[in-house]
Amino acid sequence: MFNNLTKEAFVALVDHTLLKPEATRSHIETLCAEAIELQPASVCVNSYWTATVSGLLAGSKVDTCSVVGFPLGAVNLAALQAETTGAVTAGANEIDMVLPVGVFRSDQAEAGAYITTCRTATDDDTVLKVILETALLSAGEIAEASRLAVDAGADFVKTSTGFNPAGGATVEAVRIMRETVGPDIGVKASGGIRTLDDVRAMVEAGASRLGMSATTAIINQLS
Repeated sequence: MFNNLTKEAFVALVDHTLLKPEATRSHIETLCAEAIELQPASVCVNSYWTATVSGLLAGSKVDTCSVVGFPLGAVNLAALQAETTGAVTAGANEIDMVLPVGVFRSDQAEAGAYITTCRTATDDDTVLKVILETALLSAGEIAEASRLAVDAGADFVKTSTGFNPAGGATVEAVRIMRETVGPDIGVKASGGIRTLDDVRAMVEAGASRLGMSATTAIINQLS
């Protein structure tokens, strides 16, 4: 189905991403310049850079996406709420939050509170994505976490931070997520997507958004 994927169709799926801790302002400026040229869905950065990205993208159609509670999710609710509120105030119109896996395995109601905290800290126009860190979860847990996220108000479920040594996105995880959430909730595959074959596999499994730092490399493969 996606053998003839066009550059435009591919880029529209992408959150053009830079989350490395060593990223400098110069790196962020380059990322945003690329985004203005390529027109991905969003630029995704750590919350510190949200205002910078929002300013650089002003006047473009590219959204500003901030991660919060990143990369572990193991923060208290007050800190998560403050970070989310700060990111939205700084110009984020998409939030990618990390579901704390340990909390999820201990108390799903409490884990759900993390999601609702982010949801209530945003407005209705802000897209909320919940990172499940699927490489740490069984198939059943992926489905359970996906249902929890949707019930708590998520617009997307997302596979991975890309920073856990257990691994990133897999076709099987994306498939489970899509089967669980149905057609109306977004599924974002992120972590280790580096080739055109990876892109096609994730989209065919049900991904409607791709978190990537290799955007330009994939475009070169499409050329």
